[in-house]
Amino acid sequence: MCNQTVGLIAAELERQGIATVAIQLLREVAERVRPPRALFVPFRHGYPLDTSENPKRQHAVLEAALQLLEEPSSKPPVLIDFQPGKG
Repeated sequence: MCNQTVGLIAAELERQGIATVAIQLLREVAERVRPPRALFVPFRHGYPLDTSENPKRQHAVLEAALQLLEEPSSKPPVLIDFQPGKG
């Protein structure tokens, strides 16, 4: 799905009271659209969780994304970089 579309849908869901986290592949788009909570990942297009041969990394991406929901001190919009060395 388009990075811009994901950010816009996330913003609307948040306005309806549903918390969201977007995994973004294009930092420029995330900075422009400003989804409420976004995790920027440095992977190639089509692989927001990295390659299928790396389930440990995929779990690390999902965990990092879900942790954004647990940050009460972070007021949206929040854009965090995934740290690849941690997965």
